[in-house]
Amino acid sequence: MPEKDHEHLATELGATVSLLMRQMRAASPHGELSPTQRAVIGRIDTDGEATIAALARAERVRPQSMRLTVGGLEERGVLARRPHPTDGRQVVFSLTEEGRRLLAVVRQAKHNWLAVAIADRLTPEEQQTLATATELMRRLMSE
Repeated sequence: MPEKDHEHLATELGATVSLLMRQMRAASPHGELSPTQRAVIGRIDTDGEATIAALARAERVRPQSMRLTVGGLEERGVLARRPHPTDGRQVVFSLTEEGRRLLAVVRQAKHNWLAVAIADRLTPEEQQTLATATELMRRLMSE
């Protein structure tokens, strides 16, 4: 059982990270992508092409919902479909050049907001503390 101090710190850290992620999402271009659409193209960018079923499992949504999300992205030219290499009943989706461009724009906006916030709001000593905290958080996640 964790000690009260550890429990409090865990709660505060979780809440703060959630707020940071929300602020970074808000900094990305409005109307470009929904959070689900961003998650899908980010996942395909990281993991490679995927079926609707695989994307639905990964994002913990129903395949019908994922079909709508992927359909919207395909309609915008962000995703392209092709036959599954081993299962003719399925199709796989991959990023198009437009998808890569859009993902880069969204990611750059988030990173720019965070870099400016760090530079403008934190002293050099606080920036060093943040660098140390970032490394500690990375260690928390390592297996």
